[in-house]
Amino acid sequence: MFKDKVLLITGGTGSFGNAVLRRFLDTDVREIRIFSRDEKKQDDMRKRYQNAKLKFYLGDIRDSSSIAAAMRGVDFCFHAAALKQVPSCEFHPMEAVRTNVMGTENVLEAAIAAGVKRVICLSTDKAVYPINAMGISKAMMEKVMVAVSRNLDGTGTVICGTRYGNVMASRGSVIPLFIDQIRNNRPITITDPAMTRFMMTLEDAVELVLYAFQHGGNGDIFVQKAPAATIATLTEAITTLLDKPDHDVREIGTRHGEKLYEVLLSREEMAGAEDLGEYYRVPPDGRDLNYTKFVEQGEPKISASEEYNSHNTRRLDVAGMRDLLLKLDFMRSIIKGEKPMLED
Repeated sequence: MFKDKVLLITGGTGSFGNAVLRRFLDTDVREIRIFSRDEKKQDDMRKRYQNAKLKFYLGDIRDSSSIAAAMRGVDFCFHAAALKQVPSCEFHPMEAVRTNVMGTENVLEAAIAAGVKRVICLSTDKAVYPINAMGISKAMMEKVMVAVSRNLDGTGTVICGTRYGNVMASRGSVIPLFIDQIRNNRPITITDPAMTRFMMTLEDAVELVLYAFQHGGNGDIFVQKAPAATIATLTEAITTLLDKPDHDVREIGTRHGEKLYEVLLSREEMAGAEDLGEYYRVPPDGRDLNYTKFVEQGEPKISASEEYNSHNTRRLDVAGMRDLLLKLDFMRSIIKGEKPMLED
């Protein structure tokens, strides 16, 4: 499907963009455009890959003119640009709104104007039952995506989304932090040992986006089923892998806006979700504000479905967490004593 096509990745200098590049640069895709506001990271990527298929566009999704210019001639778009750090968004909530909500609107309007065939918007488990500014802004991003997609039937543009949990070993996540603390002989600082988080590899995240790309209709949201682990289990797995089982661990309490567990599908979404085996598909509500389709479809009912969260999904023990960690190139390099490169 990507043969001789042009793919644009917003926020493309991050870990997701790098993973997509590693997946697609050696295929018959014609061009991959990296759109971001960080010229240093763009220059680093340009030097690292040295590939003529790779084109760089400096801009900000908050600026509609800059994203519109980058979108011209694009066939497909993966929208990954976002503010993602929970504590920083708590202190600067309007910055989260400007990037995650208004910036997404700019991306979608530019894509429609340019005749882009498919747009995949990347969201997060923090958008479900949100209690922090980052999650609220991503929940609104999803609402914007669904609202814009309502009027696209027959236009040739399809807009859908994905939602996933923690991507292990991305910059800013706890795994590189714990490893850095161990290497520098500092105490490992954990928030709450009973806190659970979904565990996904970067490759899992790319597979989810590609699945949505292949199967998504307008307004659909796709979720990949994923295991979870407690912070205590994750900590023990890392310390034993690095042969530091007795390393000092200190509990510092939850940070601003953090939850005890994360939710990938709400109770209401689970009632209408389609189970696709490894994935769930959440279709959009197709009724209009006059509810003219209400009689045709029958009354939508919310069943007693249980939400899908990191407490009730498959729980990893220490051995399972170790096995999952060993799938990461980053972790294998650490064990070998190397200094792996970590994308933002």
